[in-house]
Amino acid sequence: MKTIIIEDEKLSAEHLCTLLSKADPDIEVLDIYETIKQSKAAFQDGVKADLLFVDVHLADGLSFDIFSETPIDTPVIFTTAYDEYAIRAFKLNSVDYLLKPIGLEELKNALLKFKKYNRNDHAQIATNIVHAWQSLNKQYKSRFMIRMGENIVSVKTENISHFIFEDGIVLLATSTNHLYPVDFTLDQLEPMLDPAEFFRINRKVIININSIQKTGTYFNSRLKITAAYLLDDNSIVSRERVNDFKEWLGR
Repeated sequence: MKTIIIEDEKLSAEHLCTLLSKADPDIEVLDIYETIKQSKAAFQDGVKADLLFVDVHLADGLSFDIFSETPIDTPVIFTTAYDEYAIRAFKLNSVDYLLKPIGLEELKNALLKFKKYNRNDHAQIATNIVHAWQSLNKQYKSRFMIRMGENIVSVKTENISHFIFEDGIVLLATSTNHLYPVDFTLDQLEPMLDPAEFFRINRKVIININSIQKTGTYFNSRLKITAAYLLDDNSIVSRERVNDFKEWLGR
């Protein structure tokens, strides 16, 4: 198996090479690139590998710029000093990630995962990584300011149970069962809300994952959720959203 390392710290690159030889003697490190510029030039010249090890921070910027401007369909394992919370998005859109300092067992597990990786998804790798990076850096609303007569009510998004469209208006339902009208449509709300926390289960409801108590099957290939203050008629996950909903719950 041929691999390329993109890493600007010489000691880190040498350490990874040593670990790779211990983890799998059949792995050949074709080259080590230290910068975005060098990496782009190599891939544009047609360099190919079976697997990439990519550090997030390089001397001339963030390595995601490589994927945003260069067509690459090679599986990626990120090597990074990012903490686990910050890198979750990349675990969903690459083979795996390894936190520095890298350990031998962690590397072996990542290589095992790579060998099981679905190669049919390679064409989407670069796009997925760029989207993940954009999502990670997007600022979502942390609170809603709602005018109630002469008063303004502040509601933190973490205290929102769901949004629901009823009688021509969108209502914000809190975890304490207070309802407030908001001046947004559900379509406008979706990009404002953190997709890790909120999901639109049907044309009328966007729900907070923390409000879901349980999920069960429902007729016609749909799902039904149990959530506080959400009536049965509004708690059905529409059929076309079921697969995405299951994936969202399992993240």
